[in-house]
Amino acid sequence: MNLKLQRAIDRYLGVPLCALASLLDRLRSRCAMPQFPPRRIVVILLSEMGSLVLAQPMFALLRARYPGAELHVMLFGRNRDVLDLMASVPPENVIAIDDRSLGGLLRTLLAAVRRVRRLRADAVLDCELFARISSLLSWLSGAPLRVGFHRHTQEGLYRGSFINRPVLYNPYRHLSLQFLTLARALESRTHPLDKEGFEHLPLPLPLPVFAPGEVEAFHARLTRDFPRLAGRRLALVYPSGGILPIRAWPMGNWQQVVAGLLAEDYAVAIIGLPADKPLGRALADAVAQADCTDLTGYTRSVRELVALLGQAALLVTNDGGPAQFSSLTAVPTVALFGPETPLLYGPLGEHASCLHLALACSPCLTAYNHRNSPCDGDNQCLQRITAEQVLAEARVVVARARPRVAPDSA
Repeated sequence: MNLKLQRAIDRYLGVPLCALASLLDRLRSRCAMPQFPPRRIVVILLSEMGSLVLAQPMFALLRARYPGAELHVMLFGRNRDVLDLMASVPPENVIAIDDRSLGGLLRTLLAAVRRVRRLRADAVLDCELFARISSLLSWLSGAPLRVGFHRHTQEGLYRGSFINRPVLYNPYRHLSLQFLTLARALESRTHPLDKEGFEHLPLPLPLPVFAPGEVEAFHARLTRDFPRLAGRRLALVYPSGGILPIRAWPMGNWQQVVAGLLAEDYAVAIIGLPADKPLGRALADAVAQADCTDLTGYTRSVRELVALLGQAALLVTNDGGPAQFSSLTAVPTVALFGPETPLLYGPLGEHASCLHLALACSPCLTAYNHRNSPCDGDNQCLQRITAEQVLAEARVVVARARPRVAPDSA
């Protein structure tokens, strides 16, 4: 289902449904006192693969504070690979929703609500910033404790008044820290919630969990299919903007960076989804050197992408999934931000450097506008970052890199 349709549904159906749910919540009789400590906690984190990485410190805190509680996660099915890779919850505790079509969305939403209600969850943590569907799901869950971001005195972000543990959304605080606030809000008694919490980045990096031999099998296939990459110092580049093209650095700049990396004796591989194949082929053709390989669409899952990142000596990427997944291997990373800000979404860990020009209009993709930028496509916030700056920063992150530990195996 395309992004515009999701936004329209969330706005034109979500707002009145949240208002109706709020009215019904006020009219119904008071629920029994919630069980504490909670025995079953449901985390709703639907839409963003990268946010699942940023949420790992929150999962760790929940496990530490409530060791006897069952953790369940509700998400879009296309993001399940990320959750399974980090073993955040047992596989049987994942509640997947199919958002590939409107019919599939409605069918699986109903099934997900039935499943959550059967769980008799004690608490629901809604981690979405702007989606009203997630706040409605928290209300429909029947859980007596409903934690979620709330606008309080801010404009916009209306998600109903039935969130009974409302957390102030803070656009100046890294998202991973805000997720920690959601977890602490279960016990906080301040107003707004969680005036006690204070952490410094970097937070502990999450570790991926691979099956025995899984990483080795992928590396063997890669070497077989692309023998020129074997034994080489590998630099990965991700030039796509994904579903938000405004996040993409200009193609001419990517050509200069790839040429610069080749001149520094890297083998360069272009990564991306199968839909990015035309972009990857165009970049490889423009560079026209044998040591530049188009790997767009080659990795068949997030697991394989993380295995590839673990083999690399450098990643240069637009803001997007690979920037967040770099935290799982601590590959030296240069991430380019413009329409969004690393203040909120920078990768966890000291391995990454984020380049960002804070123009007057940046960031323009926020929780308050459904990531619907007013920009006319002239993304000067990215265009003014030069290839020379990126190459210089790449040398810095590689020089300061610490020895990497191979990903854990199950």
